[in-house]
Amino acid sequence: MKKVIRILLGIGLVSIGILHFVKEKQFRNIVPHYLPLRKTAVLITGVFEMLFGVILIIRRPSQFWKRSINAFLLSVFPANVYMARKKLPLGDKQLPTWVLYARLPLQFVLMRTISKL
Repeated sequence: MKKVIRILLGIGLVSIGILHFVKEKQFRNIVPHYLPLRKTAVLITGVFEMLFGVILIIRRPSQFWKRSINAFLLSVFPANVYMARKKLPLGDKQLPTWVLYARLPLQFVLMRTISKL
C-alpha cells in the first residue's frame, strides 16, 4: 500500500511541477507581491516538485529525501496561507474561502505521509 501511495504522490508532484511551467502566471499569483523574483521562484519550485516526484516514483525515498521533501513543503506553505488570506483562485477556479483554509492542514498530513513512506 505504501508503494501505491508513494507512486501516486510522485505522479502528483511531477504533474504539479509541470503545471508550474505551463501555468506559470497562475502560480506566480500566489507568491506574495512583496517577494522578489516571483517568476523565478515559481520555476525553481516547479523543478523541485518534479525532482521530488521522480524520486518518489523510482524508489522508496531515503531519510535525506523525506526530510528534503518535507522542508520544501514547509517552505511553500506561506504561499498557500497567502492564497487563502487573499482568496486567490486555484488555477481557473475560485474556491470557497473555507476550502482555501481547509486545505492548509492537508499540507501537514502530506508531510506526515511522506515521513511514513
